[in-house]
Amino acid sequence: MRLPWRWLLSVTSAATLSQAHASSWNMPVGVTDISRDIFGLHMTIFWVCVVIGVIVFGVMFYSLFRYRHSKGAKAAQFHEHTSVEVLWTAIPILILVGMAVPATATLKNMYDTSEADLDIMITGQQWRWRYEYLGEDVAFTSNLSTSREQIRGEAERGEHYLLDVDEPLVLPINRKVRFLMTSDDVIHSWWVPELAVKQDTIPGFINENWVQINEPGIYRGQCAELCGVNHGFMPIVVHAMEEADYEIWLAERKEAAEQEAMGVDREWALEELMARGETVYQSICSSCHQSEGQGAMPAFPALAGNEQLIDDLDWHLDRIINGVSGAAMPAFRSTLNPVEIASVVTYTRNAWGNDTGDVVQPAAVAELITQ
Repeated sequence: MRLPWRWLLSVTSAATLSQAHASSWNMPVGVTDISRDIFGLHMTIFWVCVVIGVIVFGVMFYSLFRYRHSKGAKAAQFHEHTSVEVLWTAIPILILVGMAVPATATLKNMYDTSEADLDIMITGQQWRWRYEYLGEDVAFTSNLSTSREQIRGEAERGEHYLLDVDEPLVLPINRKVRFLMTSDDVIHSWWVPELAVKQDTIPGFINENWVQINEPGIYRGQCAELCGVNHGFMPIVVHAMEEADYEIWLAERKEAAEQEAMGVDREWALEELMARGETVYQSICSSCHQSEGQGAMPAFPALAGNEQLIDDLDWHLDRIINGVSGAAMPAFRSTLNPVEIASVVTYTRNAWGNDTGDVVQPAAVAELITQ
């Protein structure tokens, strides 16, 4: 049974629903029950404010015109009027209470993360998102897929410029999904307007939020917290699927994860590691160190021709696995798996003229990670 206030929100928003879908002058209606409640609340409060504004300014301008000095009007002289003071105190209180009831109910529902069908850990990292499907052994990193050529204006920019990623967050529709949100470095904010989710990810803390999507589709957002030099290159893409399609996708990801785990124990050829490493480098590392390893000083040193990198393999591995405290270089031990770390280290030691000939095996990386 729908509560009276929810019926009021639905009626209030109905008049503006189609226009909001078709134009950008209003906040999005969204594709979840919560987003629709928020939109209805927004429109209810908006029209309450409009009515108050019309009444207040109407009375004010009428008084200015009707009782203007040029018409000989004289101001009444009185000090107190108990009835008027009670009235102008009681009416605002009643209005505020009337607004607070639906607002409180909506907020209570927004923060109710109980009885979730799926738990996902979202970790903000400079400058990407890490998604872990808890209990499913599926985890991946989502990176900006817009090319550096497009960012520099050297290539044509598409419809979703700076809003495309290599790995979208895939969710089933009609299931309650709980998000556990944290950060590895600085404060980020995971924001997807059409899902009505905007939550800070804070180092050392875990915040909660949830979503239950009603319609399949692709929904885009961005990091909404100024988190560093590449803050503008940290998009979010959510792909909502029918439940059957989601189960197929999840099974495929589990199988791929199992195959990846099996790859740790075998011997990889240099050519295999170079091909895999180039893919990892372009999706993870190029945003800071540039596509050809030329770097962006002073924060991001060049990798091409870097003598310390070329001469000291142990130093190179330690930087990738453990990061650099107090610097922009994060630790990738929990972000990349041993195969990805081994391949990207091998690639950067043999690309752009570095030509060390070193081949780093995933098994050796796995041993370093567990130490």
